Amino acid sequence: MLATMAFPEDEVRATVDEYLAVRAAIEAGDATWTDLARFFTDDAVYIDPAWGRIQGIDEIGAFLDESMRGLEDWRFPVAFAAIDGDRIAVSWTQVLPSGHRQSGVSTLRYAGGGKFDHEEDLLNMVHVLEDLKTSGWRPGPSFQSPPPTPDRDASLP
Repeated sequence: MLATMAFPEDEVRATVDEYLAVRAAIEAGDATWTDLARFFTDDAVYIDPAWGRIQGIDEIGAFLDESMRGLEDWRFPVAFAAIDGDRIAVSWTQVLPSGHRQSGVSTLRYAGGGKFDHEEDLLNMVHVLEDLKTSGWRPGPSFQSPPPTPDRDASLP
């Protein structure tokens, strides 16, 4: 079933292309994860499998900084993105320094004006933890642990 197109397709595509360009710049070392914060509305919700629900642009910016500390040698290359109305799916791979890989998907909702109001990252955390154990990976000194009891509310804003 196709989503209702609330925004012009070329507007959504242009924003997704920009978002993907920033992701590519992050992979190349020419940008940081916090550079993605500009793509979110002030009241956006970001849901991470380890960190839980993060709500609000300031909180999302802080999360993008804190959650990636100590993971500078990890990679997250994008395989493809698909757009259906205001819904976007981005398929990516999480690559540990050891070469261990896990597939992931981010779902986003376009809110107009070049911004998203929702992103949820989906990743098999059991697979991640198994690979971390097998690889012997240890976090760097700047690593920030996820909260011990993350907010698991996955509802849309």
